[in-house]
Amino acid sequence: MIKPLKMLSLFCCSAAMLLVFSLPAAAAENLTFSIFFPPTHDQAIAAADFAREVEKRTDGKVKITTFPGGTLTKAPQVYDGVVNGITDMGNSVFAYTRGRFPVTAALDLPIGYPNGLVASQVADAFIREVDPAELQDVKVLYLHAHGPGLLHTQKPVRNLEDLKGMKIRATGLSAKVVEALGAVPVAMPQPGTYEALQKGVVEGTLGPIEVLKGWKQGEVINYTTEAFDIGYTTAMFVVMNRGTWDALPPEVQQVIDEVSREWVVVHGERWDQADREGRAFTKSLGNELIALSPEESARWRQAVEPVIAEYIANTPDGAAYVTRIRELIELYSK
Repeated sequence: MIKPLKMLSLFCCSAAMLLVFSLPAAAAENLTFSIFFPPTHDQAIAAADFAREVEKRTDGKVKITTFPGGTLTKAPQVYDGVVNGITDMGNSVFAYTRGRFPVTAALDLPIGYPNGLVASQVADAFIREVDPAELQDVKVLYLHAHGPGLLHTQKPVRNLEDLKGMKIRATGLSAKVVEALGAVPVAMPQPGTYEALQKGVVEGTLGPIEVLKGWKQGEVINYTTEAFDIGYTTAMFVVMNRGTWDALPPEVQQVIDEVSREWVVVHGERWDQADREGRAFTKSLGNELIALSPEESARWRQAVEPVIAEYIANTPDGAAYVTRIRELIELYSK
């Protein structure tokens, strides 16, 4: 026979066990991630891979739902969407809001980036070093950038005279490059470029050769002028809402920082693979690749020098920024 006191003890023990096993698991942090690339674009896939890797390494403490193709916020509104808490994270292009990011704009100058991996490493390293005031309203996770921007047109451009007066789609500082080369810049983000080329709103576009496949623009152009010596890039951000970041546990923040640094290289390598695929795609359509002669390349370089000079003249510490970017290009090109 069990004594009353012992029965009470067993009951309390059972109740305690019941209480322990009834506690719910800690809820995951569910974040939203707005991505301007279309869902089939390799860079959208890379961003989605980033989200899955964060979830994996945090053991599910963080779940990130991606919204590619501008379905939550359109390309020019992605940054403000993050600042204002419409989304927790965002991936888009600084140059889509021209003039807002003067320090970051230095990365887009026609300095002659050799490929996407170098451009991505340079962009991320530069921003981490400078830590500009213009980006303090978000948590910058990482930057990446495409390979050398080239000229894609509907009629052949073999010299500056052929380009004169043509309407060319561009963004940010690349619009100044177009103007310096004698063409007419038309500001436009990538999502609207295919239709603009198709309808004759523009006669060409300035961008990495990957756009010919990634954005299907090879279907609506006929020529690519390989002006590598003035190869610019376009810096792209992956940022998080500052309040969202501050609310995350330190160990989760550490994981996200680690994955972010790794994904600079992931994006850079995929940019280069995409450039190779874009080149193959446009050639398969019968489009022509036009190589500039050394003499003509020198003319193009000379034509865009005022763009760099103007940036230096109008930006505090502009000369130092340009010098450092050139040093980083040399460093990461080795």
